[in-house]
Amino acid sequence: MRLAELSERSGVSTATIKYYLREGLLPPGRRVTATQAEYGEEHLRRLRLVRALIQVGGVTVASAREVLKALEDDGLDRHDRLGTAVWALPHGPAPAADDPAAEAARRSADELLRRVGWSYGGAAPAPSPAYGMLVAAIAALARLGYPCTVDDLEPYARAMGRLAVTDLDLVERYGGSPDEQVEAAVALTVLYEPVLLSLRRLAEAEESRRRFEER
Repeated sequence: MRLAELSERSGVSTATIKYYLREGLLPPGRRVTATQAEYGEEHLRRLRLVRALIQVGGVTVASAREVLKALEDDGLDRHDRLGTAVWALPHGPAPAADDPAAEAARRSADELLRRVGWSYGGAAPAPSPAYGMLVAAIAALARLGYPCTVDDLEPYARAMGRLAVTDLDLVERYGGSPDEQVEAAVALTVLYEPVLLSLRRLAEAEESRRRFEER
């Protein structure tokens, strides 16, 4: 297909496609004349992945380039490829270095992960950005005096563990190629978070009605 058809099928403007080509996020097409090239289905799949990373996930061009590099690394398994993509997504703030509540929050986070049997998170040399976000959230709760003991947090972690099974089942069902599965992991992580938030609020309203509504 020519550039105009690639743009129409992908929903990405020709100017943006040219920018992705210049930045090395999209491989060059097959040259047919001095000024024109043809593109195949592999370009369409890669363009959808780049769009998921940058336009849906809010990943920087530099980070997207690292994700694509990992995707093409035959030495990485599927776990590492998916992890690299989700790791690149924007996360909330990490705890401030001078926050006195951060160290206690870090101990709580480590104990929580130990209880539920999760080895992936705060381990050196590169803790997950989500781990830093968890520590910052626990520290904020502690500063404000809200419940945030490991006992308080454990039911949430176990519920998230069950949800992770559903998430990965969905990713595997979505597509078969590595590009498609990484695209799905990014897009579904970002786009399903509002679904989870809204369902939680609806569930809380339902439970509140069940417990507290006067009959």
